[in-house]
Amino acid sequence: MMDYEACRRMLEERLKPSRYRHSLGVADTAAALARRFGVDEAVARLAGLLHDAAREFPTETMIDEAEKRGIPIGPIERALPLLLHGPLGAFRLVEIYGVEDEAIRRAVSRHTVGGAGMTPLDKIIYFADMIEPNRNYPGVAGLRRLADSASLDEMTLAGLNRSLIFVMEKGGLIHPDTVTARNEILFTGDGAR
Repeated sequence: MMDYEACRRMLEERLKPSRYRHSLGVADTAAALARRFGVDEAVARLAGLLHDAAREFPTETMIDEAEKRGIPIGPIERALPLLLHGPLGAFRLVEIYGVEDEAIRRAVSRHTVGGAGMTPLDKIIYFADMIEPNRNYPGVAGLRRLADSASLDEMTLAGLNRSLIFVMEKGGLIHPDTVTARNEILFTGDGAR
């Protein structure tokens, strides 16, 4: 596996500066969350750094890029091709960065919409993407406070809820993987009712 610094230099060349800054913020946030929850910090930092690796592709090309790699494309992804940047990113990790670690690839693949059976690393990358220091949207401060006090499931549930509310308020399509991730935490995790 390539080292963090080599991946960072390559990513900086491939992403626009604002996306690169965001990726650094996610890497640092993921490492801090990993430390808190007993997950390998180096793995979390690398997954956070590379979570948006496929954002180098224009949104309008993501369906073609996914099809080239045999990535399944459902009706929601066809309507919202940007959602493919997670699964595409998992392929880019191998293609460009030499990262074959399945846990990292899985976390990158799921960082946007979540999914069934999310691992602690999956949850950390999902949440770090939402709260990294460059993010600025209504409610982010409250989510950031959870990073210091809530359980990993409580944090993830709050993030999933915020995402669902945001999409519903915009009248957008809800990805079933987000609903599945939320329901699983409600049934089995610290968010159980």
